[in-house]
Amino acid sequence: MSKERIVNDFIRALEEAGLILSVSCENDNRVTSITYNSKEVKEGTLFACKGVHFKEQYLDDAIQKGAVCYVSEKEYSKATDKCTEIIVKDIRQAMSIISETFYENLSDEIAMVGITGTKGKSTTAYFMRYILDDYMLATGGNRSAICSGIVNYDGVIEEDSHLTTPEAMELYFHMDNAINSNIKYMTMEVSSQALKYGRVDGITFEVGCFLNIGTDHISNIEHTDFEDYFNSKLKLFEKCRHMCINLDCEGQEEIKLAAQNCPDVITFSRKDKRANVYGYDVKSSHGKVSFKANISGVKGYKDTLAEFTLGTFGTINIENALSAISMSAVLGVPVSFIQSGLAKAISPGRMEVFYSEDGNRIAVVDYAHNKLSYEKFFETIGDEFPDKKIIIVFGCPGGKAFARREELGTIAGERCTYSIITEEDAGEESVEKICEEVATFVRKAGGDCEIITDREEAIKKAISLMDDNTMLFVPGKGRETTQKRGIEYVKTLSDAEAVEKYLQ
Repeated sequence: MSKERIVNDFIRALEEAGLILSVSCENDNRVTSITYNSKEVKEGTLFACKGVHFKEQYLDDAIQKGAVCYVSEKEYSKATDKCTEIIVKDIRQAMSIISETFYENLSDEIAMVGITGTKGKSTTAYFMRYILDDYMLATGGNRSAICSGIVNYDGVIEEDSHLTTPEAMELYFHMDNAINSNIKYMTMEVSSQALKYGRVDGITFEVGCFLNIGTDHISNIEHTDFEDYFNSKLKLFEKCRHMCINLDCEGQEEIKLAAQNCPDVITFSRKDKRANVYGYDVKSSHGKVSFKANISGVKGYKDTLAEFTLGTFGTINIENALSAISMSAVLGVPVSFIQSGLAKAISPGRMEVFYSEDGNRIAVVDYAHNKLSYEKFFETIGDEFPDKKIIIVFGCPGGKAFARREELGTIAGERCTYSIITEEDAGEESVEKICEEVATFVRKAGGDCEIITDREEAIKKAISLMDDNTMLFVPGKGRETTQKRGIEYVKTLSDAEAVEKYLQ
């Protein structure tokens, strides 16, 4: 469905938000699309000048292609009768206001499901996707939409994702596509960055979830300290009609305070029987996990006791499953569809297990990329395979989350027989420099390691070192098929593909 606004509509909205510093001229020029990507500009576009790598040439290209307005924090003096210049205090906040103005309040037309936490967002999002898809298939509805760190699907577009949460303009675009495709539910991961910088401002989530909190994303370009990181995640409470919270995670006092901003709170836990969704009697055999859950105090659910089996490997996913059960119950999904969805749910690149042809050598590929997710993995593997030695292939990203280099290097040094340190989205930093820094902490923790910057070669070497008593762990990239080098994303073999290729 085509959208159309006029330039003055955006000026008024930005003025009401207190964001405007100056405007070149007010006019009634028609705006038929919005974007921050100059390659997507066409006649009638409002163009946002956004990003540390923004070049004036992008604005020149946008105007040449027919942009009728541009919004920026910096004056470029390129305004004409046909193209209005709007200078704002904060381009990130402005992009949310612009998106809401152009598309209006879309979250009234689709049930939005939002998930935040330091680990487990993607897996939980996929659990919800399978549950909701099973429910919709049985009741005549369409497949649910998803915006995750793995893939974005909106009924029109299915594409690999580079951001955990899309920028506001992309997010509203996906929501609009989903609504026009008669999709009833949209599940999305909501990152701390998205909450801090307003990417989801203007969106009301029918149900949200706070999974857990750990130290991560602390840097001068992300969060200045843990308090800023935690408080950013807690902003989700203000945006949800119903909120599901994990009673087993740290920070309960802060979470309870934030919960006062949400009309309805549902709890889940493996430890506290008073939780609305209480999981217990966990069993694991050959990678298959089953457990029981009691659901109570959720509208439409009386005391319900049910048994669930997961289609994914490892007890590490019980927390994510309890979260999905809680949110599904709030949405009124019958328990039979929650059971069937969880039983078949697979999250690509999340705790994927691969076996050699003789079944003796095991490799696990996962997206784990921070201290909390590493700790949970080793806890699970200790339960499942207590006698296995572990070889790990991993890296750390460039330009952000600098604490990971010490945290992950230390854990690898303490828990693994051998570590191979490699490339992992180094961006504008030197891969060799990052690897050397990580290796320092591996060795300091008493571990043995080497550096192989080519990730595929690193996996190949690790597999060559395996025997029947060794397990390989490849965290960080899952089924992602790109590496960020400089400001570009370069096509590569995914970790899962490389393991499959060389393990046989």
